[in-house]
Amino acid sequence: MELDNEAKWRALAEEIWTKDSSKVRKVRAEIVKDKIWDTLEAQSFDFRSLLVLENSQLLEKYLWPGYGEEASNYHVLLIALMVTIKRREGLAVWSIFEDNPEGFSSLFRRILSMSVDRSVTLLLRNHILAFLITAFQSLDNGLVRKECAPLVSISIWHQLHNEQVREARFEQHNQLRKAWRAAGRRYDASDETQKARIQFERMWLCSMILDFVDYLLDVANADSATVTFCEHFLELLTDLESQLPTRRYVHTLLVDMNLPALVETSPVYKHSSNALLRDLYRLLQHYMFFSLNEHTGEQYTRDQAYDIHSAKLARLQRTCFKHFKSKLTLLALSHYGALGQRTELESHLESLDDTELVVLANHLGFRTHYPSHTKIEVNRGFILEVLLSYHERRKLFQETVQDLSTVPTEDDAYEPSLLRNESYDGSRSLAIPKLNLQYLTVGDFLWRSFILYRCESFFEIRKDMEDAIQRLQPKYTAGGNGVAFDGFSKMAIPIVKPAIMEVAPPNVGMVQPAYVRAEVTMDVARLSENVLPEWDSLRPGDIVYLLGVTAESTGANGHSSETGSSTKAFQFLRTAEIVQILDDRSKPLRDRAPDNINGFSTKPRQRRLVVNIDARAYARDEESKDLGKRDVYESLNVVVRRKGRENNFKRVLESIKSLTLSNTPVPSWLKDVFLGYGDPSGASYKSLPSRLGSVDFRDTFLDWQHLVESLPGWTIEPDETEKASFSPPYILETDSQPAPVTRPAKKRRREEKEPVRISEQSVRVSTYKPPNNGPYISASQRKNHIRFTPAQVDAITSGTQPGLTVIVGPPGTGKTDVATQIISNIYHDFPNQRTLLIAHSNQALNQLFQKITRLDIDDRHLLRLGHGEEDLETEANYGKHGRVESFLDNRAWYLGEVGKLASNLGAPGAHDSSCETAGYFKTVYVTPTWTKYWTNVETSGFDSQTIQDAFPFYQYFSNALQPIFPLHATEEELVDIAKGCQRHIDKVFTELEDIRPFELLRNARDKANYLLVKEARVIAMTSTHAAMRREEIADLGFHYDNVIMEEAAQITEIENFIPFALQNPKDNELPLQRIVLCGDHLQNSPIIQNLAFRQFANLEQSMFLRFVRLGVPVINLDQQGRARPSIAELYKWRYERLGDLPVVLNGPEYQRANAGFRYDYQFLDVPDYKGSGEKQPSPHFVQNLGEAEYAVAIYQYMRLLGYAASSISILTTYAGQRALIRDVLSHRCARNRLFGMPRIVTTVDKYQGEQNDYIILSLVRTNRVGYLRDVRRLTVALSRARLGLYILGRRELFESCYELKPAFDILLRRPTTLRLVPGEMAPTARGIGDEVDDTDMTGVEHLGQYVFEMTQAKVAQLNAGNVPQLPPAADTVTAEAQVVENEDVEQPEELDI
Repeated sequence: MELDNEAKWRALAEEIWTKDSSKVRKVRAEIVKDKIWDTLEAQSFDFRSLLVLENSQLLEKYLWPGYGEEASNYHVLLIALMVTIKRREGLAVWSIFEDNPEGFSSLFRRILSMSVDRSVTLLLRNHILAFLITAFQSLDNGLVRKECAPLVSISIWHQLHNEQVREARFEQHNQLRKAWRAAGRRYDASDETQKARIQFERMWLCSMILDFVDYLLDVANADSATVTFCEHFLELLTDLESQLPTRRYVHTLLVDMNLPALVETSPVYKHSSNALLRDLYRLLQHYMFFSLNEHTGEQYTRDQAYDIHSAKLARLQRTCFKHFKSKLTLLALSHYGALGQRTELESHLESLDDTELVVLANHLGFRTHYPSHTKIEVNRGFILEVLLSYHERRKLFQETVQDLSTVPTEDDAYEPSLLRNESYDGSRSLAIPKLNLQYLTVGDFLWRSFILYRCESFFEIRKDMEDAIQRLQPKYTAGGNGVAFDGFSKMAIPIVKPAIMEVAPPNVGMVQPAYVRAEVTMDVARLSENVLPEWDSLRPGDIVYLLGVTAESTGANGHSSETGSSTKAFQFLRTAEIVQILDDRSKPLRDRAPDNINGFSTKPRQRRLVVNIDARAYARDEESKDLGKRDVYESLNVVVRRKGRENNFKRVLESIKSLTLSNTPVPSWLKDVFLGYGDPSGASYKSLPSRLGSVDFRDTFLDWQHLVESLPGWTIEPDETEKASFSPPYILETDSQPAPVTRPAKKRRREEKEPVRISEQSVRVSTYKPPNNGPYISASQRKNHIRFTPAQVDAITSGTQPGLTVIVGPPGTGKTDVATQIISNIYHDFPNQRTLLIAHSNQALNQLFQKITRLDIDDRHLLRLGHGEEDLETEANYGKHGRVESFLDNRAWYLGEVGKLASNLGAPGAHDSSCETAGYFKTVYVTPTWTKYWTNVETSGFDSQTIQDAFPFYQYFSNALQPIFPLHATEEELVDIAKGCQRHIDKVFTELEDIRPFELLRNARDKANYLLVKEARVIAMTSTHAAMRREEIADLGFHYDNVIMEEAAQITEIENFIPFALQNPKDNELPLQRIVLCGDHLQNSPIIQNLAFRQFANLEQSMFLRFVRLGVPVINLDQQGRARPSIAELYKWRYERLGDLPVVLNGPEYQRANAGFRYDYQFLDVPDYKGSGEKQPSPHFVQNLGEAEYAVAIYQYMRLLGYAASSISILTTYAGQRALIRDVLSHRCARNRLFGMPRIVTTVDKYQGEQNDYIILSLVRTNRVGYLRDVRRLTVALSRARLGLYILGRRELFESCYELKPAFDILLRRPTTLRLVPGEMAPTARGIGDEVDDTDMTGVEHLGQYVFEMTQAKVAQLNAGNVPQLPPAADTVTAEAQVVENEDVEQPEELDI
């Protein structure tokens, strides 16, 4: 039935709007009404039908091109429906309207009119509300902002109930009075049409609120559509309250209309079935009572919030004493603590009759009258609720967070609101906060992040628990008194109840025990040899889960999203933190002897986990047990573990929680930009007073010509003391004052996206001679050899200056090289500053760190934190303990140098016994010797012979290049050499002085912490490690000045933020000077599994993307050096002015054709294979056998031609297809030396940041495009190949996809059947543009037969010894590839506190 319906819609689309896309079809009202609207209405606007219409480009090809003033209401509503569907699918919404802003304005006005038209059905008004919610979430779009802003401007204050309320606001903020008068003048200057529009804008929000309240009060007609409308409207109000530009005036109106009292006294709100409505209201309530000044954006402190609440109560007391002295004297004399409690205040007000309550409300300035056409009844209950709601003390958001646990129980896992999020399909609102463009305060951002991260973590935990239980297959034992498990899960082990060993008394000020120590005994005899080590690898601090499972529990979750009821997979859930693992002899696992007797290994039978159980949950459980309830710990019968990276949630949540509670500030220069207000360019170096007037660029420029090319449009002025051109290093000097801002006229100000700045036109260039570091080759500087492009130089310049730098790096444009040069410049130009280097994955961090080690940066100042350090391809160990060992190794070498110096000077004694004695030796012997030498040289007038004859360290430098002083050297050169020798010797003692603390500190942990806090100047870690260890690192006193973040667009916003706060504030501010974000928001975003958190809450938003949306100045790297220009064309359309570097235009490998292939890239149309296309053995596990066979056949063909297996990667868009391709490869290639395995088989998402010479890409889908409609994913897929790209997919499906059209228009210019060139072997001499005869492969069967015949011929030739051996194949996925494929498991190091 569903397929028939889809076919009908597709047939209609083909008939009317998709058949000939070259011309715009006129929209006929009868088609819109009869063939589209009526059918949809009969189907109750079924989502599947709407999705089919959206996929067929109804909006892009028919509705919008044919829109005009004469368009029918059905036409307008269909456009709104299509926009909401696009929003639900996470697609770009507004770009289609940019070609006709006047038409969009007309459309928006008509939709607004329908939103307040009660003759429109509630079902349609729900879709209209969804459209408006999308609009108010897109205020970064100028087209949308222009229409939305008047609806929430100060003009809506015309709806306040009296002038006194407005005047009170004006008295608080005089700027409001000016804005009010300006709005009045605009109205007076308007014509009648414009005045009518302004009047509508003034009344729109108030009318919507009154409609909403009427629906809440009409319980008799409150069907599901009514409730959904109310839910959507609460979502809209929450969005308006949660952003300062919209909240500024809306908040006053909501308070004036007594919205909290109207909602809480309504029968629909109180109805037991409307739990979602109540949750949404509580979220709105959170924002309405958020402790904030709406007009300045200042977040009130706890003391300020208390003072404001006290002022409210004081006013109440004065009013009561003045007007109701006889009845409310006790109220007037009560203390604020009592009056702030709802029940206490209510008991005082009970003495007033109904009329007196209204009078009191009027005296206090509350609204007590509403329009007569509404259903609002101002009765005693309502007035009482108004007074109580306004005056009761409410918890601050910090107090709310303090009460929330960072580990789940069964109640948290099956909380109805969490279950509701799981069933999200876009049709209903959700009671969770959203991440959007702007935040009220930093605390608001942290609160939202904590709530969302906690919900997502608990959701994933529950899913993992249910999966483990389903695999265990619980059932009742024969007697029916116990539970047995027939199944097996490598992540779960049945246990006997845990034994509680110790309950520590509470810490001071706490209620729950300090810790609850328990022991869990596990029978591990059934575990296989590959599973047991996974359990044994659990570390102290890891979290395990203790479950209480009954036979009724299954892995299936049968909850109802509507009612919140559920069939729980487990009855109890308690978390426990590993303290120690003991073997079956009760010895710590790490200290145990090998399990062997007389040379024979014995299989362990038991493991015991010593754990700390969640103390807060234990305290509640004990209270429940005292009340006669079931003992939870008697019922726990399963222990479950999770994968390492997924199980880091507790430490991350605790980090976010501590930041939320501590009112963490951001640097003052960043605050407004971070929150999304003010000038978006306000944090860039050109706008900051701390801008540097001159910068030493050291080895950034290779020569004078490179400098000139890198600064196009600038006048370069050589220093007066230099020639017209000279060699680097260069110091560039410009005006250090912020660039002047030209202010447009007031009328134009609103139209300007940002202030117009006058850019610098000239730069003064000077140079210097780098210091001589001694006569040894190892002392020479390691220099940059990359000829940076002008855009890269712009990025390096900005990153070296103070402030915020956002670098957009398309694929292959050298983001990493730019970041390393920025780090090098900062390291040398600011020797007292420290830089924190952050990346999302261990792999990306290691790639960046390896490049840093090749620069002129002292190894002793480099530190890599986290367990990804072992994957670094460097000789030295850059981890904490490796660096400590390096310091101690260096100590021995430098002390040996001191011994040589003592021998040179003939100084008796053990001067080389310690760093301390070496220091004394320098003071007593070395420094006086140098002083005497330079005195003699100066006395001789820097005579060449004296410089050489008096030199006192010939013996010490006897192993340097001889002679120390070359013949015919000038006096200046001789002095420079001598000073270089002195620098070399001084460095010996400087290094020993730095090493001395490691000599004094005895504890390895103290040494490692000293290294982090004092010695390291470039510290690298993943964002996950930073989030897990934030509090411990900050408590050590760690400080830093700069943050450079790689892959910033792949990191969630809270993980972007935490690295800014790894240190404690100074003077109530984080002492950061630079923040550099490198990334590409046009590639994949952070991966969020849950659809609700990803689409509704926007948890996948990165700070990088938000800054781009806000209009923060970005530097676009504009030349790629990865792919052939022809392949790069497939994704260049995504970027502005992306060009090619000379290497890809002229490099030999880029000039050669791909051996055996007619084209360097092709899209290959793959029809049904054996009668079928895509299949889904399980949800989201999509497979396509035809494409899998085709991909493997192409790989085999390439191997037979001599392509190296390591140069080939096979990518796919779904994990199910990855598994299928691996299966085919294992049967066809793994054990065949002709083929072997390719470098990697993985998904597109996992391969972001990687590249290979040749990519075979399987798109998998044949029914629907699926999540590949997110063009960011396609960009990643198309940009991984350097030399060859071969894409397998269904042409008719992908060529009709609107979002992917630019790429597929290019792809489909070439044949969609594989064109091969017979007789070539790799590498070929054929040029990329040479004409050649080719052979057409008609399909996978044809190619398979061709490869089979080639294989047979190749085997015969090999047996005859006539063919040279093929390039080596990878029997398994290479270690390098496994870094990509395996999840980056971020395990914490042992706590170094």
